[in-house]
Amino acid sequence: MRVMITGGTGFIGYHSAVALLDAGHEVRLLVRSVDKMRALYGDRITDYVVGDIGEQAAIERALDGCDAVLHSAAMVSTDARDAARVYATNVNGTRLVIGGAAARGIRAIHVSSVTALYDPDADSLSESSPVGTAENAYGCSKVACERFVRELQAAGAPVYVTYPASVIGPDSPTLTEPHEGIVIYLQRVVPGIVSGTQFVDVRDVALAHRQLLENPALPAGGYPLGGHYLPWQGLADRVERLTGIGKLRVPVPAPLLRLIGRLADLLKHFVSFDFPLSHEGTVYATNWKLLDNAKLERELGFRFRDLDGSLIDTLRWLGQAGHVRPALLGKLGAPRPAPAPAAEPVSEG
Repeated sequence: MRVMITGGTGFIGYHSAVALLDAGHEVRLLVRSVDKMRALYGDRITDYVVGDIGEQAAIERALDGCDAVLHSAAMVSTDARDAARVYATNVNGTRLVIGGAAARGIRAIHVSSVTALYDPDADSLSESSPVGTAENAYGCSKVACERFVRELQAAGAPVYVTYPASVIGPDSPTLTEPHEGIVIYLQRVVPGIVSGTQFVDVRDVALAHRQLLENPALPAGGYPLGGHYLPWQGLADRVERLTGIGKLRVPVPAPLLRLIGRLADLLKHFVSFDFPLSHEGTVYATNWKLLDNAKLERELGFRFRDLDGSLIDTLRWLGQAGHVRPALLGKLGAPRPAPAPAAEPVSEG
């Protein structure tokens, strides 16, 4: 196949593109920065269109001659001053990319998020869950995109939707929110929070995208990619075991964490600053709803990779990329012994 990908210089888009290339497919990227693309892919990508997901002419050129589309581009910002632009960029981009693919009868994957389905009163979330509710501009944009894509599916368009949980793994072009959360749990003092989250390896997300595109007989619909559930205390335990560094747990009541997120949201109306918490994010963190993987496992025979392996690869990459000091990785940051030399073959005769 020739697959057009948006967001190919982001975490999910990059790994999905690599998975498709490794499987022998052709990839065309819609990119804003050719230099960034070349820094990531080297000479593996020669087919690309320079443009933005808000530029219809660029999208039309990118769609020409393609067999499938993976739309993973989105604007993410918690700065209140970016709210209107975040919403317009994500909603209009999805209408142009996924709507353009549907108009041509091209199979497409829309990469959504838990936000599109989140219901604080639900027992769990699945592909059949109602469209969720959201507070911030990014969340509201994902909800609006979900409504649009479901309308296309109801009209018979061959569109899949994936809902990744907290995506971790190595080789990210930028430090993502789940990566930042893991960095917090590398410290010697970590927050003790109720609830937990689900971690899914980016390489599993990429594999799921490839398999969905390679199986045209699958009906259009949604596919949650929840991966493995882990309580926050369980994350602290695993990081402690993997690194060998003990952790001091400091209890943080859920109402206090949500209040901190709310205050951060209010302050961002007046001051631009980086802060990993928002009110909506703290609601998810303290009241996680389990994403049901059953459909993906049933229809594709999919199995998620071992969580410890994903965490080890993520932690080592954080150190190698300079996002954390090697001392915080403990035994994972120590140089690995070189493999023993292979024994010389014994000649016969």
